[in-house]
Amino acid sequence: MHPLEKFAYCPMCGSKHFMINNEKSRKCDNCGFTYYANPCSATAAFIINEDGEMLVVRRGKEPAKGTLDLPGGFADMDETLEEAMRREIREETGIEVESMEYQFSIPNIYRYSGIDIHTLDAFYFCPVKSGTQAKPDDDAAECLWLPVNDIHPELFGLRSIRQALHQFDFLKNQK
Repeated sequence: MHPLEKFAYCPMCGSKHFMINNEKSRKCDNCGFTYYANPCSATAAFIINEDGEMLVVRRGKEPAKGTLDLPGGFADMDETLEEAMRREIREETGIEVESMEYQFSIPNIYRYSGIDIHTLDAFYFCPVKSGTQAKPDDDAAECLWLPVNDIHPELFGLRSIRQALHQFDFLKNQK
């Protein structure tokens, strides 16, 4: 399915002649407006304390409600990925991280409200002190500190998070 297939009318002139232009855009045959479906920016955090425990959250909302996840979410307009990462961690866990280090990115498809949202997920390593307390809020139903040796990617509900857990060097070096 084309990412813009559900969009039938031109957002500029309202014409029904809003046609697929190529694999990532639609173009209005009436006014000439072209709309590109570029990926949304999203973040996720590998928060690990000095005791070798990783903070994971249980998803409180769909998609994948009830499964494990990493703290994170979508970047807002006019926000850097680092600002988005700090905000998402604060909103979901109450933690204010002092440092973060970019690790890698993974393209993803996030199904929301019946539409596949293409995302580019940026992953960050965020070390914290032992004893750091986390309190679930926003999209997180629960916060859990798990020993990194007990992290099992198959228990995480989102494909890009499972892939990232396999790819994250810190976890590879602990097992």
